[in-house]
Amino acid sequence: MEELHCIEHLKSQPFWVCFLFALGSLSALKLSVILLKWIYVNFLRPPKNLNRYGSWALVTGPTDGIGKAFAFQLARKGLNLILVGRNPEKLKDVSDSILAKYGGIQVKNVVVDFSGDVSEGIKRMSEAIEGLDVGVLINNVGVSYPYGRFFHEVDEELLKNLIKVNVEGTTKVTQAVLPGMLKRKRGAIVNIGSGAAIVIPSDPLYAVYAATKAYIDQFSRCLYVEYKKSGIDVQCQVPLYVATKMASIRRSSFFVPSTDGYAAAALRWIGYEPRCTPHWPHQLLWGLAYSLPESVVDGWRLKFCLGIRKRGQLKDSMKKE
Repeated sequence: MEELHCIEHLKSQPFWVCFLFALGSLSALKLSVILLKWIYVNFLRPPKNLNRYGSWALVTGPTDGIGKAFAFQLARKGLNLILVGRNPEKLKDVSDSILAKYGGIQVKNVVVDFSGDVSEGIKRMSEAIEGLDVGVLINNVGVSYPYGRFFHEVDEELLKNLIKVNVEGTTKVTQAVLPGMLKRKRGAIVNIGSGAAIVIPSDPLYAVYAATKAYIDQFSRCLYVEYKKSGIDVQCQVPLYVATKMASIRRSSFFVPSTDGYAAAALRWIGYEPRCTPHWPHQLLWGLAYSLPESVVDGWRLKFCLGIRKRGQLKDSMKKE
């Protein structure tokens, strides 16, 4: 009876009142659907069985930070590992630690200096994976600025490394691994992007780093479309700050996960969306950034990065003394 009364009451209202009511109801329904989907995707959706992609996973930059955490998490899932990095001693330390904890898997180390002769390194890597069922590729290798600096202050060596490691390295590793996945008609490629290129409108004083990560984002999206029907899932993961040496953050917090916390969340997203932010509190920050005017975010970011630059210059001057 109450519902009928409400309907009759609405019928007696002017058209514009009914229109606004319908519009409001649709908006409320849309928000409810979005919220329910967000809860499902972040907390209820089951992760994919990564072993179905193949028995081996290849991780670049696995000796520290997110890459190292990825290696341990993949080993925990029972995947054999190919660890690709530039430091043979560090590679051995990581592989020994993984084997001590997860003795039932195999680990191969491949030395590739992505800031050096990339082609020669890729050749060694290609030989190492020959005949292996590499089903998961984690393109994690990357470098950033030592600290914020204006573009005209970026020296030739840093400029070269940013482009060689972040762009050429990821591109050529993908090019080497992809044919095997195509042949087997299955695989998952995860490229680590950055909120610096996607979440915020600009990243002043880190221009080249942000630009290389924008390349990773578009590269990933294009490959996602190209190879989806071939059984290959390509994804760009977009973390914000994670407690790593590169980010100069030692302690984790609600909005800044540990590397292990990030990698554990990251594995749950592999094989789904072409772009994602696995640590759900990062998604809240992304929403906040999008709700503010770009000029406000730009101003905050410039001030923040100028502070990083000042502290970095101070450290440099103290070293020279």
